[in-house]
This record gives sequence, structure tokens and C-alpha cells, in this order.
Amino acid sequence: MKLYGIRNCDTVKKARKWLDESGVAYEFHDFKKDGLSPELLERWEQAVGWEGLINRRGTSWRKLPNEVRDNISARSAHDAMLANPSMIKRPVVELGNDVLVGFNADEWAGRF
Repeated sequence: MKLYGIRNCDTVKKARKWLDESGVAYEFHDFKKDGLSPELLERWEQAVGWEGLINRRGTSWRKLPNEVRDNISARSAHDAMLANPSMIKRPVVELGNDVLVGFNADEWAGRF
């Protein structure tokens, strides 16, 4: 299992704490520090859709000009997330062929 996110993100901290306390082994990848490849982002987009990856409540999304937000498409969203990984909803978990986005302790308890 691989957990992707940003080390200082509160939701990622909660997710990592939950995994540690639950004894679930995982590898952590800080995509702000360690980077995010276009191929990895494409894999997530295919699994959950680009709409499911964008954190529309985050500062990075709100900082985009209204024209960009109002006319967002799969291509422009992909480019924006690559340029600013902070825009991605966190954490992203790869578990085999499954991709999960966000942290929900109840859902995770049933999966791990």
C-alpha cells in the first residue's frame, strides 16, 4: 500500500496516525516534496476521475481565477494538478489496483 499526500496536511497526518495505530504497513510519498509524475496522475484520473481528485475546498483551488475554475476540463485540471499538487484532495492511497481519495476512518476500517 502506498499513501500519497503532503506531510504537513492535517488530513494526511490523521490518516497516517490511523494507519500506524491500526498496524497497517504503508509507504508514504510526499508529492509536494518528492514530485508527481504525469503518468501517476493519469492513473489516478483513470481510476477515480479528475473531478474526484480536485480539492475544491482548498486554498489552491480558490486561488485560481474564476475563468479557469468555471471552464475547467480534464486537460486543464490535469495540467493544474501537475503544476500545483496541493490542489489534489488528500490523501491518495494505492492499494493493489484500487485508488482511494480522502480519509474516512470508518471506510478504511472496512478495507484494511
